[in-house]
Amino acid sequence: MIDKKKNQNFDFGKNWEAFIHHINEYTIKEATGSLQGALALESFKGKSFLDVGCGSGLFSLAAMRLNAEEVYSFDCSTKSINGTRTLKYRYYRGSENWVIKQGSVLDTKFLFEIGTFDIVYSWGVLHHTGQMWQALENVVPFVRKGGKLFIAIYNDQGMFSQMWKKVKKFHVGLPSWIKPVYVFSIMMIFEIRHCLRKMLSRRKLERTQRKRGMNKYHDWVDWVGGWPFEVAKPEEIFEFYHRRGFQLEYLKTAGGGHGNNEFIFKKD
Repeated sequence: MIDKKKNQNFDFGKNWEAFIHHINEYTIKEATGSLQGALALESFKGKSFLDVGCGSGLFSLAAMRLNAEEVYSFDCSTKSINGTRTLKYRYYRGSENWVIKQGSVLDTKFLFEIGTFDIVYSWGVLHHTGQMWQALENVVPFVRKGGKLFIAIYNDQGMFSQMWKKVKKFHVGLPSWIKPVYVFSIMMIFEIRHCLRKMLSRRKLERTQRKRGMNKYHDWVDWVGGWPFEVAKPEEIFEFYHRRGFQLEYLKTAGGGHGNNEFIFKKD
């Protein structure tokens, strides 16, 4: 039974606060490798890194491991900020190079104080703000000339995206005790489907998402529960940033399926 009184946005911070207990040297190495591979950089030495919607703080930590000159992390969730501060305390206690603030990418007054960076990173965040196109616009001033913008936005699947919208809206209205069962049930349907396809195919089936050091269950919680939810076609994102003086350097699509399309743009 859905409790309409409790129908609200998904608590992303709660999910990432739980995820930080799974962060270890292996997950940090995977997260670090995903940044190096996509950005084609062995090191962030001499570069500044902005993590927009830092979530668990894992990728801010990865930027620190890559010797970024400055790391600035922000998120609107108190729980995400607490989790990120926990990671900083665990690995870089007392560092002045890693700044963590609470704020929203839709709060222009807050954003005005942030400044510009060599690398602006926002993976799987802006489509959860409820105002995706405004959020996409708001990150533009963060990227300094010659800098890079690394974003990931949910792929527009047409009618299937509408189906997922209903799945997510249904999730946020469920009683808290049944939500894990709901997530696990959907997760198992897709995992079994993937295994069957792999068994019937002579070639290895690749996952649509890069290994990023993330935990499968917490990724599914984020996917099934992630509301607000907006999507875009790759060409829409390309055209949006091209008109604002950005050149596409890297694109990894979700292969037409659900999940994120990854983009790296360079600011002329």
